[in-house]
Amino acid sequence: MKRKMAAEFLGTFWLTFGGCGSAIFAAAFPQLGIGFAGVSLAFGLTVLTMAYAVGPISGGHFNPAVTVGLWMGGRIAPAEVMPYIVAQVIGAIAAAAMLYAIASGSPTFEPGRFAANGYGDLSPGHYNLLSCLLAEALLTFFFLLIIMKVTSTNAPAGFAPIAIGLTLTLIHLISIPITNTSVNPARSTGPALFAGGEYIGQLWLFWVAPLVGGLLGGLAGRALGEKNDLKLPAHV
Repeated sequence: MKRKMAAEFLGTFWLTFGGCGSAIFAAAFPQLGIGFAGVSLAFGLTVLTMAYAVGPISGGHFNPAVTVGLWMGGRIAPAEVMPYIVAQVIGAIAAAAMLYAIASGSPTFEPGRFAANGYGDLSPGHYNLLSCLLAEALLTFFFLLIIMKVTSTNAPAGFAPIAIGLTLTLIHLISIPITNTSVNPARSTGPALFAGGEYIGQLWLFWVAPLVGGLLGGLAGRALGEKNDLKLPAHV
């Protein structure tokens, strides 16, 4: 279990550091031209790279919503759920702390939104609570459904990290203007703690919506699966 927790810590650290870091640093300089598309790709690449690196150890969840969804889908033992989530949240907070330490070295640094998620006035496009809740739940649902199917025995071997990374990229391309994209409660928690204020007050939505979407996506993936898929490890 210690190796699995270490893998989840490192994977979630890299996801938060790489994805949020691209938004905090590179996207802050328009002349670099990465924009929403670049940030979306950065998040996808973090999952793709760490899924290949440590996925064989822990299954490569890096996300509490993925963990509970795969539990619902029969891919992870109940006793592993909370240790995974703890490791993921600690990894995201550690990554956000490192991002803050680096970013604060600039004389022009202002924490601002710090890549945090929000609805209403804190939404990039000022979408209301209901719109953000629906987007987060629906996108997490499809994320889990895709994860379940590309890691099944019927899927081509070795390609799951690519499909999952591209799915996360697509999710960000859709939802950065809506919520700044969560679909991952751990990723949301780390930056919110450093953005502070209202971002912490709105953090509940970015736990509730992804967890609900993840549970439903895992259930749907299980319902659509073959019997010999149900007890597989998640191995992405």
